[in-house]
Amino acid sequence: MSIFKKTYTKTIELSAKPAASFYLFLLSFTEASFFIVPPDVMLAPMCLAQPKKIWRLTLIAIVGSVLGGALGYFIGMFGFNFVQPFIEQYGYQSHYDLALQWFDDWGFWAIFIAAVTPIPYKIFTIAAGVLMMNFPLFLIASFLGRGLRLFAVACFVKFFGDRVDLLIQRYINQLGWSLTVIIGIVIILKFLVN
Repeated sequence: MSIFKKTYTKTIELSAKPAASFYLFLLSFTEASFFIVPPDVMLAPMCLAQPKKIWRLTLIAIVGSVLGGALGYFIGMFGFNFVQPFIEQYGYQSHYDLALQWFDDWGFWAIFIAAVTPIPYKIFTIAAGVLMMNFPLFLIASFLGRGLRLFAVACFVKFFGDRVDLLIQRYINQLGWSLTVIIGIVIILKFLVN
């Protein structure tokens, strides 16, 4: 059995454990403010492993992500001087500059778009705090955006779960090596640019 197949199988096994919901919440919370692994990565296998709890798991991920986004907001509001060097060091400065521009252009929609897309949501949550975006509007945009994204993942698994699982199992090595190569290229490019 390949390393990718073992990892996928172990992830599915762990996703069925009682503590998995807590870890989903924790991952969702930390990703929205400082961690790099998106909750989708854990939500999808958990939904495959526990199809009867799919909507509960999705709500846990959404709430964790929005609360983590609120932490990012307060980091931006009260601790930006502390995190700013990390933004530069880890190559997120261009994303932060983009966030500032988007807030200037679109306000509420900047958070919504960042919450739905693969754009680093955490950078936008921090920027929202720096700019002191209206906090209730921030929460609404975050909830709607993250809700849409994570609900889409859950619906995809709900309606195509067995087929998705079969496809993943069939092509796990190709997917794993492709992802490894992409991550390697991104790291090399980040290193060369900085």
